[in-house]
Amino acid sequence: MLNQQQIKEFGRVAVLLGGESGEREVSLKSGQAVLDALIRQGVDAYAFDPMHQDIADLESYDRVFIALHGKYGEDGTVQRILDAMEVPYTGSGVTASAIGMDKWQTKLKWDEANVVTPAFELLHAQSDFTAIENKLGFPIFVKPANEGSSIGISKVKQTGELKVAYELAAKADPLVIAEACISGGEYTVGILGDKALPIVRIVPKTEFYDFEAKYLRNDTEYLCPCGLSAEVEATIQQEALDAFNAIGCNGWGRVDFLMDEVGKHYFLEVNTSPGMTDHSLVPMAAKAAGIDFDALVIQILQMTLKTEIDDVA
Repeated sequence: MLNQQQIKEFGRVAVLLGGESGEREVSLKSGQAVLDALIRQGVDAYAFDPMHQDIADLESYDRVFIALHGKYGEDGTVQRILDAMEVPYTGSGVTASAIGMDKWQTKLKWDEANVVTPAFELLHAQSDFTAIENKLGFPIFVKPANEGSSIGISKVKQTGELKVAYELAAKADPLVIAEACISGGEYTVGILGDKALPIVRIVPKTEFYDFEAKYLRNDTEYLCPCGLSAEVEATIQQEALDAFNAIGCNGWGRVDFLMDEVGKHYFLEVNTSPGMTDHSLVPMAAKAAGIDFDALVIQILQMTLKTEIDDVA
C-alpha cells in the first residue's frame, strides 16, 4: 500500500455514484464500496451523486473515481464533462467509453480488428423477424445496444418470439441487437492497466446470467481458476487485451467472452466501468491475483496520476 505522502498526492477525490441510468442501484453499491476503501486508506474522498448534486461542482475536486454504470456514466457523457474541466478520472476516455457502451459499435470495431464475436443482426420495428430467426437459429439473445447489467435482455427459443423480445429491449434503448447464442460457457477477463487478470467462469443457476443472477441471487457460481488450460487462458487473456485496446480503452475494465461446445471462444462485449459490489467480477479476479479490494481501488485511482503526467508531457 502507499505511504501517507503518496496518498496525499491524490488530493480531494470525488467518487461518482448513483446517477440516473437503469443501473443506479448497482452503482450506489459499487460507489459506496469504493468510497469505503478509499477512506480506509486515508484518501480525502467524498460521495458525489449527480442525481442530487450539480455536476459543475466536480471542478472543485482533484480527481474523480467513476463508479457510475450505464448511460451518462460510462457512455462518454461524464468523461466529456470532466475533460472540459481538466479533472483527471478513472477508466477510459470519451470515445472509448461511448463505443464500449454501444454493443453494435463495439462489434463494428472488433470486426475491423478481426476480433471474433457471435453472429448478430440489428433489429428495428420493420425487421423481417422470421428471416432473422431463420438466419441466426435458436436460441437467440435480444438485447438493448446501450444498456448494461442485462437490463432488457431476452432469450428467444422459438419461432414468433423475436418481435416480442425486440419490443421489450426497445423500451430500454432504440438500438436493439439480436445475437446468436453461444452455449458452451460464460467467462470474463478483468483488465488492470496493461495486464489481464485471471479469467473467471460464471455458472448461473438461472437460464442465463441475467440481472437476478448478477445481483440478487447467492447461488451463482464463480470459478477462478476458470477450468481452462494455462495455455488457453494465456491466449484468451492476450486476445482480451487486444480487444480492449482495439476500442481505445485504457485504465481498467472487463471483457466478456463465451465458449462454444467445441472450445472456440467469442468475445461478447467490453465494460469500461465494471461493478465493484460484493458480487462483482473484477474484484474477484484481482483477489485471485493477490490484489485485495482496497489495493485494487488504489491501483485504479493511481492511474489518474499517470494521466496528469502524460498531459504535462
